[in-house]
This record gives sequence, structure tokens and C-alpha cells, in this order.
Amino acid sequence: MSDNEKILSGKTALVSGAAQGLGRALGERLAQAGADVALLDLQAGEVAAAASEIATSCGVRTIGLAADVTDEEQVRAAFDKALGEFDKLDIVVSNAGILISGAITEFEAAKWRKVIEVNLIGYMIVAKYAAKAMIPRGEGVIVQINSKSGKTGSHKNSAYAASKFGGIGLTQSLALELAEHNIRVNAICPGNLLDSPLWVDSLYAQYAKRWGKTEEEVRQMYIDKVPLKRGCTYDDVADALLFLCSDHASYITGQALNVDGGQTMH
Repeated sequence: MSDNEKILSGKTALVSGAAQGLGRALGERLAQAGADVALLDLQAGEVAAAASEIATSCGVRTIGLAADVTDEEQVRAAFDKALGEFDKLDIVVSNAGILISGAITEFEAAKWRKVIEVNLIGYMIVAKYAAKAMIPRGEGVIVQINSKSGKTGSHKNSAYAASKFGGIGLTQSLALELAEHNIRVNAICPGNLLDSPLWVDSLYAQYAKRWGKTEEEVRQMYIDKVPLKRGCTYDDVADALLFLCSDHASYITGQALNVDGGQTMH
């Protein structure tokens, strides 16, 4: 598929966790493909700015929506605003997520619960209102941005992995439930986004200190784990998303697609 091909022309999409980083990149790619896009995020000012910039650069209608995905009333209100602006929602991408790691012997239950609240219950709430918008029209696409940690355990990262394993179970269950309404539900499981702000501004330094290595040595260690010998990029994830949201994937539902350079092969 060419980047210039407007394969989502006439479609409308909503992306959560979209003020910055991967979520914003995914919203921008959907807009480049011709979709009008609602961006939803906890950060009101940032998401409004992102929506404005994408509208200017891509020539589509956008709206920035402030909402906490763990608050059902806020999500309901945000979906109402999106539907008021666009009249329909063809695509909903659940991207909002957090990562808190730690040894199980030290992990505070409140922090563990917070990860589940955002990554799993937040996905459920977003999917609920996506389904309510899509069922009357008899079509739609829901995609969760999951992780390779949804396929295999993650060292001292139990809350995140548990939330992502649960997300795949939710994806499969919703795919079964919504198939009769012609709504497809899939997940994307990216590998490590080694050039993202999370890694560059935080994780490399944390791991270097913990393991007594340089930041470059930490980066190389993670690259060496990948058969294709590079980190995952926003474009890698966006390419997969564009495919799953398009008619090219009309016979695909209930899947969790690995986009991790071969690091996870199941």
C-alpha cells in the first residue's frame, strides 16, 4: 500500500492515548490515509494541539477530546462529542496505556492495580462505546495496541504483561461477540520502540544504572534479541494498523498481530 493511497477516505477514526508518541503517530497515519480523526487523551491542551496540527498537515477534519479512559462517564462524553462531530465512527484504536515495573516482592498493589485499570479496563470501556457506536450501522473496526508482552512473560514487569495478556483475551472475546454485527476486532503487538521518548528519555538510563552498562550497550542488548536486528518504529506499527483498518483485512478478526521483528513467534 502506498503512503499516498487514500484507502480510508470517507472513514472516521478515534484513537486513544493520542496526544503524543505512538498514539499521535497512529492518528496522523490514519489521517494521511484520508480518515477524519478524533484524538483522545488525558492531556487536554496537548491533544487539542495535536488535532490542530494533524488537520493542517493532512487536510482532514479532526477533534481533540480530553478524557481518562478509566472513567466511563468521561469516555461516554468523548464518544458523544466525536459522533456529534463526525456522525459515525468506522475505526476505534485503543492505544492509551501505562507501564510500571518492579519486582513482585516490592510491587505495591495500588500501582499494580493502576496498570490493569488503564491498560485493560480502559480498553474495555473504549471498546464498549466503540461497539455501541458501530452496532447500529452494522460495521466497524476496533484495534487494540497491545505488546509483545501480551504473548510472553516480561521480567519484573508482571502488571504490564498481565494487562496485555488480558487484552488479547478481551480482543478475542469481542471479536466473537461482535462478528454478527460485521465489526472486526484485532490487536497489534509491537516490539520495543527503541527510538521512542520512553526509551531515549528514561528506560536506557534506568537500565544502564541497574545493570552497570552504558546506555549504548543497553540499546545493543535489546537489538541483539531481535532476529531482524533493529527496534520497532512508529511506522512499523502504523503500517500494520492501516492494513487491519482497511478492506484488505476484511476477513481478519480476533487476531493479535506481532510486529516485533521476529522476536515473538506465536
